[in-house]
Amino acid sequence: MPATFVVVPQWQGSVSARAMRLIDGAEAIRGDLPSSATRSVEVPTGAGEALETGISRFSSVLRVRDRLRETLAELEGPTVVIGGDCAVSLAAVERAAASGDDLAVIWFDAHPDLNTPESSPSGGFGGMVLRTLLGDGAEELVPPEGSRVRADRLVLGGVRDVDLGEELYIAGNGIRSLTVDELSTPDALVAALLATGASRVYVHIDLDVLDPAALSGLDYPEPFGLSVETLTTLIGAVRAQATLVGATIAGFAPATPADAADDLPAILRIIGSLTRG
Repeated sequence: MPATFVVVPQWQGSVSARAMRLIDGAEAIRGDLPSSATRSVEVPTGAGEALETGISRFSSVLRVRDRLRETLAELEGPTVVIGGDCAVSLAAVERAAASGDDLAVIWFDAHPDLNTPESSPSGGFGGMVLRTLLGDGAEELVPPEGSRVRADRLVLGGVRDVDLGEELYIAGNGIRSLTVDELSTPDALVAALLATGASRVYVHIDLDVLDPAALSGLDYPEPFGLSVETLTTLIGAVRAQATLVGATIAGFAPATPADAADDLPAILRIIGSLTRG
């Protein structure tokens, strides 16, 4: 079944100075997607309130999660969620996890997004979304039992900026984390995926997993990342081993329309690697 694209121009999970550019990034990608296969989720215009949760803009993050849940519930088959910040993966991965206890999650990101409201140095939910999916976080955002990610079925890829609390959590829970060098060929990633024993896979891609030389419009650029060619090769290898049930592309924050136009061919190559039959 062909994938449905769901565009969610959410910026409130980011506390970057570039956060508002995420709206433009999502809209730029939307312009190159097939309109008949694309849905949109309305994002609040206001920043939102923390409401004593320790999460910046919590009320807006919660509202978008609920709206995306409603949209995804109307769809069948695989979805590709286009952010916005990484918070858009909350409802998307929850949906995939709820549909069967055989899901692996591959999290391509320069950051592991494994903070809690207590450990986060910034309060940005984009840096907490994966930990929330694992069951730790603000009560209103943690998925119900049966809709969470299992630590033994999680693979981090390309992480290279890790907070201390995240580092301790990764080590304490035996989470597989593959460096950029280890991802130079698909072998280590395929082995890690096979070790999960899962037959289905969700792929989250924060575009900052790429090297800034490959893509200029990044919300949180980190040097020494993957090339576009390497990332698309890895995605192809993953799809050869497990059924892709969904994916996220997040973190596109172009400074100008001209910059967006320069970056879009690379992003469309990545989308093609996720959806090509």
